[in-house]
Amino acid sequence: MLIQGEWATDQAEFHLEPHNSKIFQECFLSWVHSIVKVVDGEVIPIDGKTLRRSYDTGSGKSAIHMVSAWAAKNRLVLGQVKTEEKSNEITAIPELLKLLEIKGCIVTIDAMGCQKKIAAQIIEQGGDYVLGLKGNQGSLLEAVETVFSQADVATFNSETFDFYQVENKGHGRHEIRSHYTTDAAELPMLSQWKGLRTIGVVVSERTEKNKKSTECRYYISSQENKAELFAKAVRSHLGIENSLHYVLDVTFREDECRIRKGDAPENFAVLRHIARNLLQREKTKMSVKQKQFRAACNNAFLANVLAG
Repeated sequence: MLIQGEWATDQAEFHLEPHNSKIFQECFLSWVHSIVKVVDGEVIPIDGKTLRRSYDTGSGKSAIHMVSAWAAKNRLVLGQVKTEEKSNEITAIPELLKLLEIKGCIVTIDAMGCQKKIAAQIIEQGGDYVLGLKGNQGSLLEAVETVFSQADVATFNSETFDFYQVENKGHGRHEIRSHYTTDAAELPMLSQWKGLRTIGVVVSERTEKNKKSTECRYYISSQENKAELFAKAVRSHLGIENSLHYVLDVTFREDECRIRKGDAPENFAVLRHIARNLLQREKTKMSVKQKQFRAACNNAFLANVLAG
C-alpha cells in the first residue's frame, strides 16, 4: 500500500491510496536496472509460471500466471507481467519485452511465444531470438523437420550444417545432446519471420536405469549458423525453470500461498522475486534456502542481504 503524507498547518495528515501493482512493478524495474548490468550476449529466457493457489472460487477468479524474464548469466529476475491464464502469455510477452533493455542480448522463449510479432519486436529492440517450435506453428515446424530429416551424412558433414555435442553423466543418468544448425534461407515462409537466419534441432539421447529414450526439439533463430551459440542459448533457457521457478516452489513455497485478494497475489510474487534477487546477490557460497534460513536467524547476515 502506498502512503502519501501531506502536512497541514497544525497536524500531519496521511492519506492511504489503494495498492497499485503497476507502480510496484515500476519500482521493481527501477531497482533491477540499478543493480544489473546486462552485457552483450546475455541470454534472457522468458517463461511463465502459474501461482496455483491464487484462485478464488467464491469470486470466480482464476489463478494468476506470471510471465518472467531471467538473466541467465546474472541469475536474476529482470521483470515480470501478470496474466489471468497461461494462454495469455502470447499477449503478455510483448508487454514484458517493452520493459526490458535487450539490445545485444539473446531472448529465448518456448513454443508458446513462437509468434511472428514477438520475433519482430525482439529484432526491433536490438536483440536476437531463439524460439522453440511445436504444433502451434504447424507448417513452419513441418518445414524445419523436413530439412533435418532429409539431410544425409554427407549433408550433415558439409559447410552448410554446424554441429556441437554435449555429454552429461551423473545420478545414474547418461545424456548426449547433439545440436545441429543450418541456414534458414530455403524455408518457404522465411520472409514472414523478421530476422530469421537459422534453424536448429537438439537431439537428446538419454539412458536412465537401462532405459533409453530419444527426443528431438526444433527451433528457429536470428543468430548466425553456429551450433555452439545455439546450444548455449537452449541450455540457458533451462535456468529459468531450475534456478527461478523451482526455487520459488521449493524454497519460497509459492504454490502453497493462498493470498488472493486484489493485486496482492501479483505484489507478493514480485516480493518473492525481490527476495530471490537479493539472496542471489549475496556472495556467500550457500544455497538460496540456506541463505534464507541464515537471514532469519542472524540479523547481521540479513542486513548484508538487504544491502545487496
